[in-house]
Amino acid sequence: MRILHTGDWHLGRTLLGADLLEHQAAFLDWLVDLVRDRGVDLVVVAGDVYDRAIPPVDAVRMLSRVLERLAETTTVVLTPGNHDSAARLGFGAGVMGHRVRILTEPLHVGEPVLVDDPDGPVAVYGIPYLHPDLTRHALAAVPDEPLARSHHAVVQAATDRIRADLDGRPGTRSIVVAHAFVGGADPSDSEQDIRVGGVDRVAESVFAGFDYVALGHLHGPQRVGTDDRVRYAGSPLAFSFGERHQRKSVTLVDLDAAGTVAVELVPAPVPRRLVDVRGSIDDVESGAFRADADAWVRVAVTDTVHPERMYARVKDHFPHALAITHEPADRPATTAARAVTATSDPVEVAADFVAFATGGAPDDDERSVLTEAYEAAALALQRDGDR
Repeated sequence: MRILHTGDWHLGRTLLGADLLEHQAAFLDWLVDLVRDRGVDLVVVAGDVYDRAIPPVDAVRMLSRVLERLAETTTVVLTPGNHDSAARLGFGAGVMGHRVRILTEPLHVGEPVLVDDPDGPVAVYGIPYLHPDLTRHALAAVPDEPLARSHHAVVQAATDRIRADLDGRPGTRSIVVAHAFVGGADPSDSEQDIRVGGVDRVAESVFAGFDYVALGHLHGPQRVGTDDRVRYAGSPLAFSFGERHQRKSVTLVDLDAAGTVAVELVPAPVPRRLVDVRGSIDDVESGAFRADADAWVRVAVTDTVHPERMYARVKDHFPHALAITHEPADRPATTAARAVTATSDPVEVAADFVAFATGGAPDDDERSVLTEAYEAAALALQRDGDR
C-alpha cells in the first residue's frame, strides 16, 4: 500500500501580514497531481488542517474542493490538530462518503478506517489533538479515576485502546495518525504551545507496536527514534522566518505485506523563498542583493544614521519585503531581551513581565497563580473553539 503522509496545512494563515491562501492553493493542486501520478492508495492529514478554530470562508472552500478532488482517486483520513476546532472540522463526517473520513472523536480512537489492498486490510486509526483537561476523565480506564493531567497520559490511554482493538484483528497492518509533540523531535518557532500542567511531550514509547505512525504538529519533516516508523511530515510551507532553511516536503510511505515501511520525502514546491538581508542602504540600492528581489525578506538596514525614506527605498528593491528595521552596525552592545515566539512558555513570558514591571522575579506562589491563570485561559479558548 502506498500512503501519502502530510499535515499542518494551516489553511488561512498569514506570514507577517502576507496572505498565504494563493500559495496554499498551489500546494494543494500539486498534491492532487502527485497523488494521481504516484498511485497513492491512502492520504493521511495529521491535524492543523486550518490555522484557527474559526477559519476564513475561502479556506473552508479550499479544503472542500481538495477533498472532492482527492476522493476521485484515493482514500483520505484527517484528524484535527490543536489549531482546529474538532467540532467544525468534523461537521458532516458521519454522512461523508467512504473515501473521506474525518476522525475527531476521542472516544472512538479504537475504531479504525479499514483500507484494503492485495496484501489484506490496513487499519487506520486517528488520534485527534487531545486536551488533557477535556479528555482525562473520558479516556480513563477506571471510572472516577481520571488520568494524570498530561498529554502523555491521554495519548497513552488512546493508544492502549487502539492496541486492544488490534488484538482482535490478527495479521492486520496498522497506521496511527496523531497530532502531538513527541519527545526527541525538534520544534521550530511557529508551532503553538500545547502544554497543560507543565507536561507537553509524549514519549515515543506510547506508539510501540504500530507499523507506521503519521504525526502532525512540528513543522520540520523528521523521524522520531532510530527508524522511519514514527515520522513528522512537517508543514508544506514555511510559516515563519525560523523555518526558512527547512526543506518542506510530503512523505510517501510504501507499506509491504509484512508491515515494513519504505519512506521517500518528495520536496514540496517553494512559492517564494524566505531570506534575511542585512546591509547599508547603499548596499541595498547597489544591487548587491538583486538575487533576492523576488523573495519574502526581512531587511535590517545597518547605517549609523537612519536613512531618509528608508522604508520606501527598501521597498523599491524588495517589493515583497515583510519587515524592515533600522539596526545600526555600531550600536553599543546591550543585553538581548528574550525573544517571544509561538513556542515560548506563556508562563515564563508572564514571569518576565512581572520581573520587568516590579523589578523582581515572581516567587513560587505568584508563579503558581500565573500557571493556573494561563491554563484556565487555554482551556476556555479550547472550549470556545469547539462550540
